[in-house]
Amino acid sequence: STALRTAAGDLRDVDGHHPQQPLTTAAHHAVRAAARAGLTVAHRARVRAAALDDFAAHGVVAVHECGGPDIAGRDDFTELLGTDHPVEVRGYWGQPVADAAAATALREATGAHALGGDLFVDGSFGSHTAALTEPYRDRPGCCGTTYRSIARLTAHVRACTAARIQAGFHVIGDAAVAAAVAAFDAVAAELGGPAVAACGHRLEHAESLTAAQAQRLARYGVIPSMQPGFDALWGGPDGMYAQRLGETRAGALNAFAAIAATGMSLAFGSDAPVTAPAPWPMLRAAVHHRTAGSGISPRAAFAAATRGAWRAGGVRDGMAGTLDPGAPASYALWEVQELVISAPSDGVQRWSTDPRSRVAPLPDLTPGTADPVLVRSVHRDRIVFTR
Repeated sequence: STALRTAAGDLRDVDGHHPQQPLTTAAHHAVRAAARAGLTVAHRARVRAAALDDFAAHGVVAVHECGGPDIAGRDDFTELLGTDHPVEVRGYWGQPVADAAAATALREATGAHALGGDLFVDGSFGSHTAALTEPYRDRPGCCGTTYRSIARLTAHVRACTAARIQAGFHVIGDAAVAAAVAAFDAVAAELGGPAVAACGHRLEHAESLTAAQAQRLARYGVIPSMQPGFDALWGGPDGMYAQRLGETRAGALNAFAAIAATGMSLAFGSDAPVTAPAPWPMLRAAVHHRTAGSGISPRAAFAAATRGAWRAGGVRDGMAGTLDPGAPASYALWEVQELVISAPSDGVQRWSTDPRSRVAPLPDLTPGTADPVLVRSVHRDRIVFTR
């Protein structure tokens, strides 16, 4: 808005500024900072409580906050981590570090669980700032924006690996994904693949990740944190992806089936507020991908939203996200119309529904079916939501 542009000062010589169009890159960050400066402590507290209450009402018992200096700022980040709410918050601070000592100091100073998440390598497709190896279809000559070099990404991964801290990056375009893969390759060659894998590093979004790249990253234990709702919103031959990239390149995005086939541990989320934190539409989008062959089974999608999401959150005890003896008492009760066992394979369709087979039925995720209704959720023995 004009008022925010004025509050941010003279932006005419700042990268990403245009007098009549949406701001990007540095100019956008400057205006975001001006908006943040107008929020009081009480206002931030009210908004955080409302957001966490909304997550709880959707059956979510834990969230990942991907913060950073240019996102919501450190005050909001540390206040959120200290909020007393039954929804657990795991914090990721997106700020690069140069060595292990700096990584340890930054994690202690921020209270973050990890150093990454939305540490930006590039931008987004919608704003033509996702970094591409070939120009955008609807903006010839534009290949997006790259915020950090491979050398800087490598330094961050090296520092976090040496400190045994989970690292992560925001990567969307194919050039950004390739840069992150190169950084992990370099650190694995230097410190060893097992040392990298021990940290469970993470790539946020990873929309352009290919099967070949996933196969390499799977060896390093890297986790792709992905959002099926993106494909539901922007996929398909007439969607925003196709407008930006053309139908062929767009159809290769968010290739859940090909990535999962490499052995990578998928994690699904909403990227709220970009998409709503509604789990069942998210799972439906993962199963019914708008590109044929890219969808995964309901069971695989459910695992990515439960066990996979905890693993991406740095909890790799083998129990979190499961309903097994000894696992944390975190669960939700849903009212459903019908439970079914379904998968793309005819062989899976014929699996026994006998409870002793341990093939768990799930709500019907066929498009047009009603979503389950949340009755109650519990996290580590604490009631999160009751209808």
